[in-house]
Amino acid sequence: MSNSSEKALWKRNVTVLWFGVFMTGIALSEVMPFLSLYIDTLGNFSKQQLTFYSGIVFAASFLVMAIVSPLWGKLADKKGRKLMMLRAALGMSIILFLMGFVTNVWQLFVLRALQGAMGGYISNSNALVATQTPKEHAGHALGILVTGMTAGNLLGPLFGGTLASIVSYRMSFHITGVILFLVFLLTLFFVKEEPRPVTNHSTEVSTSKLWQSVPNKQLIFGLFITTMLVQAVNTSINPIISLFVRELTNNSANTIFIAGIVAAMPGIATVIAAPQFGKIGDRVGTHRMIKIGFAIATAALIPTAFVTSVFMLMFFRFIIGISDATMLPAVQTLLSKNSPANMTSRIFSYNQSFQSIGSVMGPMFGALVASVFDYRGIFIFSAILIILNAMLFMFNTKMLNK
Repeated sequence: MSNSSEKALWKRNVTVLWFGVFMTGIALSEVMPFLSLYIDTLGNFSKQQLTFYSGIVFAASFLVMAIVSPLWGKLADKKGRKLMMLRAALGMSIILFLMGFVTNVWQLFVLRALQGAMGGYISNSNALVATQTPKEHAGHALGILVTGMTAGNLLGPLFGGTLASIVSYRMSFHITGVILFLVFLLTLFFVKEEPRPVTNHSTEVSTSKLWQSVPNKQLIFGLFITTMLVQAVNTSINPIISLFVRELTNNSANTIFIAGIVAAMPGIATVIAAPQFGKIGDRVGTHRMIKIGFAIATAALIPTAFVTSVFMLMFFRFIIGISDATMLPAVQTLLSKNSPANMTSRIFSYNQSFQSIGSVMGPMFGALVASVFDYRGIFIFSAILIILNAMLFMFNTKMLNK
């Protein structure tokens, strides 16, 4: 293949896959503002029941995703990454479309679980771009994909809230399903995966043997726990966010749209602050930035429990996004610096698994705490979790201070 055609190929792949990961990010996050309100239309539930069902339905997708992702990853290595992306896009398209037809909460629960089982579009997009792009452009191409995923997760709640306000809950699922079918078609006809020779040497070495070569296992595992607990705190409010906004706005007609804005605030803050905090971390120390993030999160979560207006809620959720901007990229940097070169990808995949577990734990704990202590109790519980996380982190990184 000539240099010009290879250049055109990887650029086309990146363009199509950017749209694909963008829409996948939206599909995963758009339900946050109205999921609990949609569930409320599927039966006559008490406040406690509604909170519980919102938690398990929201968590179902992430739980199944955490379980099946490694299986899809192995299959992708054997059958090709494009095939796995086609499977994921078509599967999510059908499942999202069907969500608009459910008649009870358990049908929605099953479809949410199947949505998680159909995951893998984003991870395989990253893998395909990494292997199909010339080395001198790989970092740039992967950076473009990251912006697509971040933008999708960021705009998803706003997109979902706006869409549900303009049309309806059910039509929102139908429209998203159609868009994901478009992603399937674009991937089928415009993404090209050239077969590349692969060596099996790295896969012959067992993970347990590679783990023995990690110089600081306590630090690595501690960072996994940090990621999991930060994600649990981030997602603990998700199942009840629209219910809390409805309570703060006295059942305003714009509840869904406002809930979408509230849900988007952490993402907006993270996108704005992350580059600046990354530069600061290079100067003052990455592990110190994570400690600063713990302090910011605690200072934001406690007063959130006492907010009296939705604008105060937006402000403190924005501050939570700033704390994420100090912690999450810093964790990735520490993992990279302390992982052997031949195990870096596996370390990062484990960290992703722990993040998925946090996405399951957060909504479940949030729903449980809300059912016992009301919505505001979630923020006090989250602050306690952050403090415990900070104590564990300081214990696991004490050697970095020497």
